[in-house]
This record gives sequence, structure tokens and C-alpha cells, in this order.
Amino acid sequence: MTDSAAPDDPRPPADVPTVVRKKNRISLIWLVPIVAAIAGAVLIYRTWASSGPEVTITFATASGLQAGQTELRFKDVTVGVVRTITLSEDWSKVMVTADIRRDAADLAREGTRFWVVRPRLALSGVSGLGTLLSGAYIEADTPGGGPDVDRPSQRSFEGLEEPPEIRHDAPGSRFLLRTADLGSLEVGSPVYFRRIAVGRVTDYELDSQSRDVRVEVFIDAPNDRLVTEGTRFWNASGIDMQVSADGVRLHAESLVSLVLGGIAFEPSDLPAAEPASDNTAFQLFPNRQAALAPPDGEPLPIRMRFDQSVRGLAVGAPIDFKGMTLGSVTALTMDYDMQKRDFHVLVDANLYPMRMGPLYERMRDYVGAGNDETVVLGPMIERGLRAQLRTANLLTGQLYIALDDFPKAPKVTYQHTDPITIPTVSGEFDQLQQQIASIVSKIERLPLDEIAGNLRDTLGNSARLVSRVDRQVVPETQSMLREATRTLNDVRSLVASDAALPLNLDRAMQELARAARSLRVLTDYLQTNPEALLRGRSPDTLPPTR
Repeated sequence: MTDSAAPDDPRPPADVPTVVRKKNRISLIWLVPIVAAIAGAVLIYRTWASSGPEVTITFATASGLQAGQTELRFKDVTVGVVRTITLSEDWSKVMVTADIRRDAADLAREGTRFWVVRPRLALSGVSGLGTLLSGAYIEADTPGGGPDVDRPSQRSFEGLEEPPEIRHDAPGSRFLLRTADLGSLEVGSPVYFRRIAVGRVTDYELDSQSRDVRVEVFIDAPNDRLVTEGTRFWNASGIDMQVSADGVRLHAESLVSLVLGGIAFEPSDLPAAEPASDNTAFQLFPNRQAALAPPDGEPLPIRMRFDQSVRGLAVGAPIDFKGMTLGSVTALTMDYDMQKRDFHVLVDANLYPMRMGPLYERMRDYVGAGNDETVVLGPMIERGLRAQLRTANLLTGQLYIALDDFPKAPKVTYQHTDPITIPTVSGEFDQLQQQIASIVSKIERLPLDEIAGNLRDTLGNSARLVSRVDRQVVPETQSMLREATRTLNDVRSLVASDAALPLNLDRAMQELARAARSLRVLTDYLQTNPEALLRGRSPDTLPPTR
């Protein structure tokens, strides 16, 4: 036991080496910034991967828009958010900067439209009620309804103050209508076909060159195929009233058209008519009657010279021929005749000979007019065709021009001018004035003083005659009446005093009757025996006396 070391001996054994260990582990505290850096990098990548272009949209006001909250939507899908809202340099507009997601980057291309969706109340209806809870947002619309890499990129846009009536991706076709007067049409006014709404008015503007109004309409598919090259459009706003021999007829497309206005159309009757292409231009007629009337053809300018007053004649007044309207007045100008030293009025008008129908074609063939429209009017003017002012309405005093034949009018030789000059005759009222003036002139030539003197003498003689009658004739008449009264009284007393007188008168009448019968018998006898006047009568041949 003496060889073993004692257990409490602190000295190590001589043959066991001493090993020293070093600490080289990383502290866990360093994991926190590493994880934060990785998370930040991921967020940065995601932000970079999801972020798209930045666009600036200009609006008149920023009503309902908030930076960092207002969304940018496309087909109700959030594709961006408003970052900043600032004023323009001149403070006239509001500039809204929005970030668009990378997957919707094609919105930042030319042709994209932006507008603010907020609650709106209009005659056509109420829209944007959903924004009362969610708040206003910016809606986007692209020309093709989707991505289009062919369109050039754009970063600045002019926002729409009103939502568009039709989105770019709506199925249908757009057409352009030209009219001289917009009437009561508004954006959103319906377009009717057989009183069924098939489209609406999307826009209108004034053409600075032609001074016409250009109206853009959109017809929903498949009804847009009803519009052909020969389709006629007319303004169906309000109530169309027609007065005819059958009475008064009122026509309205719908109650909506009474408030918002409206447009109606009728396609061509040709069975093989092809649908009109997009953006085809048509004329917008003022009413259905004008739209469905036969084509007028090219207008024929004419000019008329009137020496009398044209008060009541206005631009647009009809040109009438045998009860048919062949044209209308286009201008009225004053002129002065240096030789006669007199003023007169030149009236320019447009005639549409095609309104005469097949008759005009036969007239052209008869005179061999060819393409010269003026050759037809020449012979008519030489035969007495004249223009005359006539009253169209006695209450308003409106006038129209009537073309009619006046065989007794002074003869003229037709000379071609541009425009064609049609001779005129005095109007009905002027002729009446001339007749009245002629009557007054004849009355003035009468010897009224002499007639008045003779009439005075006649009246004096009549008065003297009446006075003489009163002095002489009346007393004599009264005396005669008294004598007649006495005579009647005597006769009455005679008849009443002598009762035998009626009996004697009766006997006398009987004797006269017998004498008349005898005379008649003698006459009959002499007719049968005329020789009795010479020989006498035989007793045996006398007829018995009745």
C-alpha cells in the first residue's frame, strides 16, 4: 500500500500531459441583425418586384382624394395607390402622383383614361354609391381593355372630370353624327331602334370649321350591325306633332326622351346592305319625316328679286311649287338699282329638283338636259314660271315663296346666270293693295261735288212733293174714303130693307141661264147646218128645247 499515491496528493502524475482548450464560438446575439438584414432585403426585393411606374394625373380638384389611402383601380382591382397630392405651379390644377404595381405597368401607356369615382347624381341616374363607405378612388381604362405593348409609354395624364359613358372594352361600335342644332341632347341620351334603347350619346363637340355639331354615339353589340351605310338618324327628343287631314298626331319615343332627349334610327331597306364600319359619319336629321324622306340630291341655287317688302320672310322659309316644298330660303340681301334709283331685296334659295320624283327625270329626258340641271328651268321660265310672295300664316304674318305659272305675266327671254335668276310678280297682298288703289283712284275722278249738288236738288224736290201730297192728296183721299163709306152704308141699307130683291135676282139669274142654253143650242145647230142662215130652218129639224 505504500506504492500507491495518496488520494489527496495535489500533484499530477509525471507522465500525463496538460491540455489547454481555447473558446472560438460566435455569440447568438449576432443572429438578430443578420435576420433583420435578410428580412429587409426580402422586403426591398418584394417592393421592387411589385412596384411599377409612377404616374402623375391632373385633376381640377382633389375632392375625396387622400395621399397614401386613395386606391387606383382597374376593373375594381386595386393596381396602385396615391402617394402625393400637390398643386400645379400656377395653382390652377391638382397633380396626383400614384404608384402602379408592376403587373399593371401597361396602364402607364398612351390612351389610358383616369377619372375619380365618387357619388354622382344626374338626370340619367345615380352612380358611385359604393364609395359612400369605401371612399373615392381613381378608376383606369385602357383602349384595348388590357395590356398593349405597342402603345408608347406615358407618365403624365389629364384626368377626366366626368366618368366616360362607355369603357374602351365595351362591345359595340361608335358612330359620328353631324347636325346643325344639338337640341336637347346630352351625354347619356339614349339611342332608340323601334323604341328600344340600343345605345347612348357618349360625347358632342362643336366643329370650328363647319360650325356643325358633332355627336358621338355608341351602339351596343349585336345591335350595332343594324347600322348600315344607308341608315338614317333623327333627333327623337320631346314630342313630334304632325297636323294632317286626319287630325293631330303626337309621337314620342319614350318618357326618358322627353327629359334627356334621344336619337332614333332606321336602317336601309336594301337586303344586302353591309354593316357600317366603326366611326362612320352620318347626318342627324331634325325629325323622322325629314330623315325618311327621299334623297334630295344636289341643291340648285336660285336667286329672286323682290321690289316689295319682304317682312315676314326669313331664312329657312319654304319654296313651294304646286303645293310641294322644293327648297328653302338661304339668304336675304339688300341691293340698289342705279338706273331706277330704287332699293330691292335679293333672295337666295336652294332648290332640290329631285323632290319632284320621276317627273323630273322625264322632264330632263324630254329636253335632253343630261347633267345640266339648269336646262329644265329655262323653258319653264319662258312659259311663265314666276316667284311670288304669299302669306303662310295670317296670325304671325310669315311669308313663303311660291313658284307658279303666270301666263299673263310679261314675257322674258331666259338667260343663264349663276345662280339662276327667276323673275317675280307682285304678291297677293300687293295686288290687293293695287286694286284698292285703283278703286280709290276711280272714286277720286268721280264728280262728287256735282253728284252731291244733284242729290241735294233731288232731295229738295222730293221734300216739296211730299209736302204737296200732304196738302192736296191726303185731304182728297180722306174725302173719297168718306164717300165710299156712305155708298157701302146705302147698299147695306138697301139690301136690308127690300127682302124681295134677292128673289128677283135669283129669277133673273135663272132667265139668263136659260137664254145661255138656247144660244148654245142655236150655235150647235148652225155649226151642223150652216145653210139655215140662207134658207131658214125647217120645223122638223129643230132640236127639242131643253
